[in-house]
Amino acid sequence: MSNESEYIGTVLIIDDEQIILDLTTIILKNRGYNVYAAADAYTGLDLIENVRPELVLLDYMMPGMDGLTALKEIKQRFPDTYVMMFTGKGSEEIAVELMKTGASDYLLKPFNNQDLVERIENVLRIRKVELNNLELLREREILLAEIAAWNRELEARVEEKTEALQKAQAEIVQSEKLAALGYLSAGMAHEIRNPLNSIALFCQLLKSSMEDPEKIGYIDKSLKEIDRIDGILRKLLDAAKRPKFEIREVWLDRIIDSTLEVFKHQIEHYKIKVVRDYRRVPPAIQADALEMEQVFANLFLNAIHEMPCKGTLTVQLDHDDSKIVVRVSDTGKGIPKENINNIFDPFFSTKSCGIGMGLAVVLRIVKTYHGKIEVEKSAEDGTTFCLFIPIIPA
Repeated sequence: MSNESEYIGTVLIIDDEQIILDLTTIILKNRGYNVYAAADAYTGLDLIENVRPELVLLDYMMPGMDGLTALKEIKQRFPDTYVMMFTGKGSEEIAVELMKTGASDYLLKPFNNQDLVERIENVLRIRKVELNNLELLREREILLAEIAAWNRELEARVEEKTEALQKAQAEIVQSEKLAALGYLSAGMAHEIRNPLNSIALFCQLLKSSMEDPEKIGYIDKSLKEIDRIDGILRKLLDAAKRPKFEIREVWLDRIIDSTLEVFKHQIEHYKIKVVRDYRRVPPAIQADALEMEQVFANLFLNAIHEMPCKGTLTVQLDHDDSKIVVRVSDTGKGIPKENINNIFDPFFSTKSCGIGMGLAVVLRIVKTYHGKIEVEKSAEDGTTFCLFIPIIPA
């Protein structure tokens, strides 16, 4: 017989017969169980709430709340508490109903003491196994959730690294294009400008010897086209290589303001609203003012062309300890998705009157200052270019 102080579980007996309560209590305490007793289901439910027994021995026939109702209540509110039913009725229908409702076992009255103990021990063994299985299942679910979270994080990292690699590859390709353009433009400028200068000289000579206004007009048109070709060559050279420059202190907020002033008449003509969102004015940087003006002139000109019938041009300026961030946004129709990767390419243009050098020039200048420029957003409600320039102490 086990010592009374050896705790092997808590059992609650709910029965309206005092003799059953007393007898069962003695038997179980002698076996080392921590035993509580209640003469009705309501008192029993309160005890379950307070002591949370592993097992309840519950009488089927009781006044007030009967055993079946109490069983349903226990299984709903206290699923970890197992229930063994006492019943004086031995019909199979009652047994099936009790087991379906959630009883772990049932015992017919009057019962044999040894049989009672063995049945209780068996139910508690089953309870232990089932609860351990539930705990293992919970741990399995937690592990599966953690694995799923790790997989999502891994996928996100792979995607992030892939995007970074693609951007790096795109930058390398852009650099190679600019380098190739440099070699091409230098040769073209030399080879084209020599005969072009000769043509211009001959045109001037012909013009000086002519008196026919109509023919002089033809000569003027030819000279104008020669100037246009020379302008294209200059833009080509600007996109490919750095012209003469002068490094000094430059404040980007002032550059932006002065460049917007240049486009004042076009902005008014197209009824464009300008929003200056200068969140934090950055310190001066060492740069060439004309190059910075060229960057914003090209960005503003593209934005204006996208809004021929009203719109909003927003310039957002901010900085942190390491870089200046400028966002130029329009409310135009956006850049087609298929064109996003090509807009910084030399000669790429969707405008009938453009030669596609503006953004190539912007890219070349930005890279000169170890900065970055990207299309941050392009949709039907507009486009945002984001420009990053490192802060170099003035």
